[in-house]
Amino acid sequence: MADEKTSNSQVNKTEKIWDATKKGLHTAAFKATQMKRVVQKRIDLAAIHKKIGSAHTDLGKQIDDCREAGEADILRNAEVEVIFARLDQLKQDAAALEEEIETIKAEEPTEPAPQKNDTPPQA
Repeated sequence: MADEKTSNSQVNKTEKIWDATKKGLHTAAFKATQMKRVVQKRIDLAAIHKKIGSAHTDLGKQIDDCREAGEADILRNAEVEVIFARLDQLKQDAAALEEEIETIKAEEPTEPAPQKNDTPPQA
């Protein structure tokens, strides 16, 4: 009788350890995937920021060209307005990516689904 209780107690301990191990592995895998997604979004965001910098350079050059040409209303120039529109879109894209990054960071792992033959390894 005492032998049976000890055996059941050891089985329960093994099952608890196995469940904790599975949960830990599931959480680690979730966090690794989450970090991968965040890093990819940050790479995308860096590319957009680079495009914004390039658009600012284009804008500055276009404004200087218009000034040299003696244009009175530089901000109404069609090419300048196109660059402004491109900048606005890039800034919206950057804001959307920043929001996605925050959403991904806020995600929490779910409980792993039980699987068939999900028994602890036998010693």
